[in-house]
Amino acid sequence: MPGANNDINVLESSHLFSNLAAGTAPPAHYVIQGQEYNTGYYLADGIYPKWSTLVQTIREPRSAKKKYFAMKQESCRKDVERAFGVLQQRFAIVAGPSHFWHKEVLHDIMTTCIILHNMIIEDERDLNTPIQDDLEGPTPTVEITVDENQRFQEFLARHRRIKDKDAHFALRNALIDHLWENTRG
Repeated sequence: MPGANNDINVLESSHLFSNLAAGTAPPAHYVIQGQEYNTGYYLADGIYPKWSTLVQTIREPRSAKKKYFAMKQESCRKDVERAFGVLQQRFAIVAGPSHFWHKEVLHDIMTTCIILHNMIIEDERDLNTPIQDDLEGPTPTVEITVDENQRFQEFLARHRRIKDKDAHFALRNALIDHLWENTRG
């Protein structure tokens, strides 16, 4: 129905989070403030829930640290929005309605548009500019579990970790401190 795909409904049906809950998301490993993390995170505004995988800005930051964090977070979010705007300008299929397509089809359309955009940029760039190839990370290992009950319990545990509000605040606070310390160094 028109209007039914608001941000929260799209979030709940997103491949990003279903893949995390299923244990099939790409690996992510980083350390912030001495704490190891193994799940990526996404920048979000205040409309989204406080999940461990979403880092929201601070609505009315009062301290210099929090103001700096909010400024950096908004800057990164605007970069993403600009990138999506470029895709919308270049490819009409991205700018138009989704036509009730399946998630898999939408995923393929977006992936294709991103690849085509990168190919166009690469074709237009200066041929005399040296190219640096990025090395791929290690191939993730997949552990096969036969016990369906155990698989289901692991799914539930991952799902709880994704929606962990305390982990959300811990990550955001670690990022605030990390950014602040790096401005002083």
